[in-house]
Amino acid sequence: MAVRKATQAVAARPATLDAAAWIAAAFDVAADKGMDAVRVEPLAKALSVTKGSFYWHFADRRALIDAMLGQWADGRIAAIREQAPHDGNPALALRRLAELYGRRSNARGLAVELAIRAFAHGDAKAGSAVQEVDRERLKHVAALFEQLGYAPRDANARAVLFYAFLFGQSLLDRRAVAASGTEIAIAALIEPPR
Repeated sequence: MAVRKATQAVAARPATLDAAAWIAAAFDVAADKGMDAVRVEPLAKALSVTKGSFYWHFADRRALIDAMLGQWADGRIAAIREQAPHDGNPALALRRLAELYGRRSNARGLAVELAIRAFAHGDAKAGSAVQEVDRERLKHVAALFEQLGYAPRDANARAVLFYAFLFGQSLLDRRAVAASGTEIAIAALIEPPR
C-alpha cells in the first residue's frame, strides 16, 4: 500500500494513534486508490497498529469517512474564505486563485478532491459535503466578479466558468497547453465587463 508521509510519521509510534493520524492515513489511501479503498484492516496494517486503536477513536468505517468528509469540507471552505478576499483588487484575487489551482504542487489535494467527488456519486453524505464546498467556492468567486462590475447573474455564470476552467485545466497534460495559452484564458475569464 502506498501510504505516504502521514502514515510513515506515525508508524514508529506506540500502538495507539490519535484520530487525526487515522484520518491522515485514510486521506493518503483515498488519494492513491479512492474512497472505496479506505478500510480499517489495511489502514491498521499500514500504520503497524491493531484495529483496536482504530475503534478507540471511531465506531466504524463510516465514522472515519464522515470525519474525513467533515475535515475536507471545513478545510476547503476555510481555504476559499482566505484565498478570495473581498477587500482588495478582485482581479488580483482571481489571478491568485487561478495560480493556486494551476500549480501541480498540490497533486495530493487534487487527488483527494477527485476521490471525494467520485465517491459523492453514490454517497449522500459525500454529496452534501461536495455541494457545501461548491456553494461556498462559487459564492466567493461570484462576489469577486461582482466587484469587477458584473451583474449578479453574469457574476454567477463567470464563477461557474472560472471553476470549470480551474479544475479542467488541472487535468490537462501540461505539454498540450502552453503556459501562454493558459494565461490568455485566465485573462479572458477575469476581464471586466464592457
